[in-house]
Amino acid sequence: MDLMDQAEATGSGAFEVEALTGGANIARLAEQARRWKPRLAVTADPAGLDELRDALAGSGVEAAAGDQAVIEAAARPADWIMAAIVGAAGLRSAWAAAATGATLALANKESLVCCGPALIDRVKRSGGRLLPVDSEHSAIHQVFPHEAPERVAKLVLTASGGPFRTTPRAALKSITPEQAVAHPNWSMGAKISVDSATMANKGLEAIEAAYLFDLPAERIDVVVHPESIIHSMVEYIDGSTLAQMGPPDMKTPIAYALAWPDRMAWNAPRLDLSALGRLTFEAPDEDRFPALKLARQALRAGGAAPIVFNAANEVAALAFLDRRLGFLNIAAVVADTLSRVTASGVDSGSDSACDAALAVDAQARRMAESIIRGLAAAA
Repeated sequence: MDLMDQAEATGSGAFEVEALTGGANIARLAEQARRWKPRLAVTADPAGLDELRDALAGSGVEAAAGDQAVIEAAARPADWIMAAIVGAAGLRSAWAAAATGATLALANKESLVCCGPALIDRVKRSGGRLLPVDSEHSAIHQVFPHEAPERVAKLVLTASGGPFRTTPRAALKSITPEQAVAHPNWSMGAKISVDSATMANKGLEAIEAAYLFDLPAERIDVVVHPESIIHSMVEYIDGSTLAQMGPPDMKTPIAYALAWPDRMAWNAPRLDLSALGRLTFEAPDEDRFPALKLARQALRAGGAAPIVFNAANEVAALAFLDRRLGFLNIAAVVADTLSRVTASGVDSGSDSACDAALAVDAQARRMAESIIRGLAAAA
């Protein structure tokens, strides 16, 4: 919303908001609703409805609450829709938005991991367009030859390496949630920060890139780049490699998606290469961070394996944050779940693909929780 404020203040954009959705922060949701005057404001928390209604009294903004209300908000007619609910919980609303014919700015990577080909097909069939908002995929989108994808040799996703890039594996056993969420470069939510610390996040992004840019696993590489200045790269068949660069700030890919195919002026941090001095790169250590290897295996296996990977990782990461699981056991739970859950793939041409993906997701979550309880009982 800050970007929209800046665009309107500079005259580089004007916006009319149809609907706003939020979680438990009712005060913030109401503040933004009063500022932008959407027709509808929705909190996903049913218990917050009365508070939201009171906060919006006299504003002319309709209030609603609950998961179904969020889905209905996503299905309302609009030119541009941002899908940013974390986790598989954001899939149903992203699925609804994909059928509207709008430009869908997707910041929910789990929607693509769970239902990528089907979601992309749904957007295309509706006449819409999907724009990635993850910094890595936005970077690729900016330098990818969309009119001639055959020119691409491979994609290179960059990773910061997280807070434990140089931590010996033996020391990872005692890592606390507070340490794991202290990312060195990016300000992110707790679950995403844990995913960065385990490098599961980069594994999810590799799956996402495969679906978004229609490339197989063997043509998607990951390189650790601690400075987080190069956000990803595209290597062409002639040996050229194009990169998108900039200081680590999530407003940059959001601004790109918001203004595409144009560019919008905002108070962006500027890149000063002479002040940085140097940029460094190293190969990811998949022995220290096995979640990345597991994600690659899930992508190669295809079918429902990426859904199982995502569900198990989400359950395990949240169990770690709740102090029910050790840091090193996050990847162990994912590996065990992948070995135990077998399910068929999701038909990308089916309108029931979302339901099918969520059924696999639920099955994998049950198994992951069972494995976590077993580990706790054995401790």
